[in-house]
Amino acid sequence: MVDIVIQLLPHILATLLYGALGFHFWNTRWRDHEGQCVACPMLSWERLAIGATLAVHAFGLFSTLLSPAGMRFSFALALSLMMWLAVLIYWLESFMARMEGMQPMVLPVAAVCALLPAIFRHDHLIALAEATGFQFHFLTAMLAYSLLTLAALHAIFMGFTENALHRRLVRRSLASLPSLMAMESLLFRMLMLGFILLTLAVGSGLLFSEAIFGKPLSFDHKVVFAIASWCIFATLLFGRHAWGWRGKRALRMTLAGFGLLILAYFGSRFVVEIILGRF
Repeated sequence: MVDIVIQLLPHILATLLYGALGFHFWNTRWRDHEGQCVACPMLSWERLAIGATLAVHAFGLFSTLLSPAGMRFSFALALSLMMWLAVLIYWLESFMARMEGMQPMVLPVAAVCALLPAIFRHDHLIALAEATGFQFHFLTAMLAYSLLTLAALHAIFMGFTENALHRRLVRRSLASLPSLMAMESLLFRMLMLGFILLTLAVGSGLLFSEAIFGKPLSFDHKVVFAIASWCIFATLLFGRHAWGWRGKRALRMTLAGFGLLILAYFGSRFVVEIILGRF
């Protein structure tokens, strides 16, 4: 019993810290009140607090993933790891650009995902976790999921911000955000890097399926959704380069590609692990 509590404690603590930081950034950057810190840069203690929370989350994740019996995995661990990487990317980006106004959007999602491994504790051992091919595929896939998740959250928030500006619902909270041009530039940087990593993940899975997964390639729904998602992101990035696609078209295509990507792994794993009870 004590071992279970110790194992779950980092996940719960990370959830509480993410939630508290999300509330702090909402209260100081988004909430409309007289003492609001408009366009206030991120403070040193705020950066340190996010870094410490990432460290707690990482400890809980990797102590669960890398058990003495081998590498364990599940949809809950995948989502938690994906959001840990997403917050890490935003945290690193905040040293180079204004990200403080984006934290109230990302941190609450991270809080929910950090708690999932404590709620859904069923996982399974990965047979080929020691194989170099599998490790490369796993790393590129998780990084791609994380970047494209951030891109999707970014696109959603850009849509809300753009609508508010068009309807002239300008609130003081909008002053805490980067400009739409800066947000769009960051969106396409994330999409480009995420697409490169997704290409490596999908390519390694297609070309070296037997070496990575121990079985020949089969075109199941996961492969079809992943390829369809890759095609959408490829079309968007080509359209951006060739015809300057931006605005609502870019936001819709980002969300469509992300939706297919989520279905490719997390949707199927949720059905298999939680609804059907197979591990």
